[in-house]
Amino acid sequence: MSDRPDAQSPDRPGDVAHDLARPVKRKGPTFLRDKQVDLSTTDQRLLDSRGSSDWVHTDPWRVLRIQAEFVEGFGALAELGPAIAVFGSSRTPRDDPYYAQGVALGAALAREGFAVITGGGPGAMEAANRGAAEAGGVSVGLGIELPFEEGVNDFVNLGVNFRYFFARKTMFVKYSQGFVVMPGGMGTFDELFEAVTLVQTRKVTSFPVVLVGVDYWTGLLDWLRGTVLGEGKISQTDVDMLQLTDDVDEAVAIMAAAR
Repeated sequence: MSDRPDAQSPDRPGDVAHDLARPVKRKGPTFLRDKQVDLSTTDQRLLDSRGSSDWVHTDPWRVLRIQAEFVEGFGALAELGPAIAVFGSSRTPRDDPYYAQGVALGAALAREGFAVITGGGPGAMEAANRGAAEAGGVSVGLGIELPFEEGVNDFVNLGVNFRYFFARKTMFVKYSQGFVVMPGGMGTFDELFEAVTLVQTRKVTSFPVVLVGVDYWTGLLDWLRGTVLGEGKISQTDVDMLQLTDDVDEAVAIMAAAR
């Protein structure tokens, strides 16, 4: 999941004149533009219990669509090989130091033999995809239907678009051997804490989680250690799952050591 950008980037590769006011939306494999764009999402329609009882008749068909998303995702990624998921904000501009760090991270992971999996959006996700692609690696984007994003960025060389968040999240967990988390907002927090929760509850075998950005993440870790751990809401091993660094090479070494 990505954090909503304030505006679409006007200098996306391949665009001659990108109109910021022109609505564009990807809906699974479908591409919508201008008046064809609707403001709701498939997840929203699935989870919204308000309205008529038509859902009784339509939900069985939704199950088939959900099944198709899993089949398509598994089919596209089954032979991916070792891969690392990189999370981070879609709002990170290209002139931000964290963007440059994301490019370096993606390239270093690719040189280590990892595919790089992101949410496929702009910002930090684009940076990691860019680094992986420019280093000759496999650059994966798992896009999601949102009212305010166009789909995967132009540096993705293997992309899958999803309607349902839960299907997409399954692909991240199933095909990633570790998570690297760049600075981000609500979407990044969701991905980070879901990964840690899956390890904590032993729903998945342990894998490394590295936070890149000491200045950005230190406050969160201090709160976890001081307040949450201090009140007994988590254990020390939960906090120890999160490794913090500013060094791209260190982050990649941690991923490589966990193979």
